Amino acid sequence: MVRKFLYRGLTKEELDNTSLEKLFLLFNSRQRRSLTRGITDGKRKLIEEIKSAKAGKLKTPIKTHLRDLIVLPYMVDVTVNVFSGKEFVPLTIRTEMIGHYLGEYVITNKRVNHGAPGVGASRSSLYVPLK
Repeated sequence: MVRKFLYRGLTKEELDNTSLEKLFLLFNSRQRRSLTRGITDGKRKLIEEIKSAKAGKLKTPIKTHLRDLIVLPYMVDVTVNVFSGKEFVPLTIRTEMIGHYLGEYVITNKRVNHGAPGVGASRSSLYVPLK
């Protein structure tokens, strides 16, 4: 049996039908504060792009530097390219991401792979035989 996603006891369809004021009450205090303080022009533009992509009007991929955008229910099933500091990483928004920030799902650092030590890296590498 497929597990059905619930956000604070509400299904995806119920979240889509709730008003923004009631939806804000479901979020954590940090998200509520961010959303009630208002949405900047950049975020408003990105939200409009996401709505048009959801409607199928937008052909180009959505690219953004806004890692602090909170995922709302109507953004689900849209792919957004989020900047990681070096490159744009494609991120498909799923229902489990509702109430979180976009930047939480795009890491900004890579795993460090150290190579072999170079000449002069340690005391033993100072001696090189002359054969």
